[in-house]
Amino acid sequence: MSRPDLNLLFTLDVLLAEGSVARAAKRLRLSQSAMSRALARLRETTGDPLLVRAGRGLVPTPRAIELRERVGGLVQDAEAVLRPVEMLDLGKLVRTFTLRTSEGFVENFGPGLIARVSAQAPGVRLRFIRKPDKESTSLRDGSVDLETGVVGATIGPEVRAQALFRDRFIGVVRTGHPLAEGEISARRYAAGDHILVSRRGLEKGAIDEALAASGLERRIMTIVDGFATALALARSSDLIASIPERHSGNLRAGMFSFALPVPVPEITVSLLWHPRLDADPAHRWLRTCVREICAGSPADA
Repeated sequence: MSRPDLNLLFTLDVLLAEGSVARAAKRLRLSQSAMSRALARLRETTGDPLLVRAGRGLVPTPRAIELRERVGGLVQDAEAVLRPVEMLDLGKLVRTFTLRTSEGFVENFGPGLIARVSAQAPGVRLRFIRKPDKESTSLRDGSVDLETGVVGATIGPEVRAQALFRDRFIGVVRTGHPLAEGEISARRYAAGDHILVSRRGLEKGAIDEALAASGLERRIMTIVDGFATALALARSSDLIASIPERHSGNLRAGMFSFALPVPVPEITVSLLWHPRLDADPAHRWLRTCVREICAGSPADA
């Protein structure tokens, strides 16, 4: 059995990214006829038409859509293998890193991380985006360089993960709230009006399970999808917000915080990245910056 022409991988990657023979040809500096012949070879090799005519353009087949992410990763891996290793000069590094983070991370760790990066590598820019789910697609396709969060079942098996810190849930109320004075028992805590934070819109969580074990049930008045929203509501009402401590340090300034009177499991927040970036010097430097900022966060005090 003859070996396939691996050069076709690079051609396929560009074709699937552009969705056009003409644009792919221009990007690879080939004639349209040469690109058409390459597409014909790809169709013969894969046994699939890959791109089919739809009106005046081309659309990918289901097989092409399936291959798009895999081919992109293979091409990036190949380019990384063949790229010569260079000494990292942070003073000359010009690059934008995209970090997908859980809510509260930017507010609490962002200022320190930006200051560290700016001092060491003035040409580096950090782009923070919100994390609506735990899917690993953005890490696989390279649109995200780093991610923070709790490792879940939906995270791809190939994704690298390194623990950053452990976080515990605490209660937060406005200054002057009745809970700000006296001992906070489980019964007193449960008797208040609560805010439930659930990105997926669930109606109960780990705190409710802990209360149920003591024969108690809290009254959930509203459900929100983020810590900042929960704290904004608690700051201007008698509602009780129960949120992770380290993720909310700066957000709850001026409010009264207290340890929950029921045992709730801690969470481990990890740093996530795709293995193709393991050996990238600039990416390794950034990972070190994130770890050190999280380890030395003022929230620890």
